[in-house]
Amino acid sequence: MELALIAVMLAASAATVIYSLMPRREDQRDTVRRRLAGGRGADEQKELAAKAKSLAAESLVKKARPALDRLVMPISDEEQTALRSKLASAGFRNQNAQTIFLASKSIIGVAALLIVAVAGVTGGWQFSSLMGGVAFAAGVGFMLPNMWLGMATSARKEKIRNGLPDTLDLMVVSVESGLALDAAIKRVGEEMALVHADLSDEMRIATMEAQMGIPRGEALENMGRRCGLDEVRSLVSVILQAEKFGTSIAKALRNQADSLRTKRRQAAEERAQKTAVKLMLPLVIFIFPAMGVVLAGPAAIKMMQAAKDNPALIK
Repeated sequence: MELALIAVMLAASAATVIYSLMPRREDQRDTVRRRLAGGRGADEQKELAAKAKSLAAESLVKKARPALDRLVMPISDEEQTALRSKLASAGFRNQNAQTIFLASKSIIGVAALLIVAVAGVTGGWQFSSLMGGVAFAAGVGFMLPNMWLGMATSARKEKIRNGLPDTLDLMVVSVESGLALDAAIKRVGEEMALVHADLSDEMRIATMEAQMGIPRGEALENMGRRCGLDEVRSLVSVILQAEKFGTSIAKALRNQADSLRTKRRQAAEERAQKTAVKLMLPLVIFIFPAMGVVLAGPAAIKMMQAAKDNPALIK
């Protein structure tokens, strides 16, 4: 049954290719008209055959390209912008980052497909199992870069979140010492390069955007959009509101730093409270059985030995 199904699929594929290579009726009619007009038949036949092949190849490529592009390349501008934003949030701002990421998806998907296909053929898998394994491996391999990108983005966001309170404290000191806000952001970005490199990069990018002529508020909003953190967006809103209403920026930054430090402490306490619950499963599965063996094992051995020496005890 499986061999018959494979044979039918191969025959259908061959018939489709042969049909696509055959010249169309319109081309035959054009040939007749050209011959009646006095054209050369043999040369026209060769020319039309070559034209038919090229048209067939172009039509196949044109029909297959949207589906393949949909799988690999984002078609709309919104999808491309979203992908660039995700890569920027993960810290990949290289011009070729999008191309490399999409190429890695294709390469990993094809590699996983080939590995499972070779394993299935050498292992003698059934046709249905082989097709299912190949499809599953290709899907997993195609999605692995997305999973890696999500984890990289989350890790970078956590680093930026942990570095915000210290950075704000240094900004408060810089502003109170007489530096303007732009100079303070630039100086803090340079000073934090060794401690909080990710946040330092974002601050230096915002400084360069402001130096290139972009308004400072827009540059800070772009930084909040790249970071993708509510804390950074809240900080940008506080700075813009302080500038708009003429209040003290140093005081606003200090209050924001205290608020962020309180949130970080509360998050640490929450994770500490969850530890006891998370330890229950390992304790029940691994620790308690081992303790039971250690404590009850010797007694069980002695009882079995006593029962073996005195069969009357069993009765």
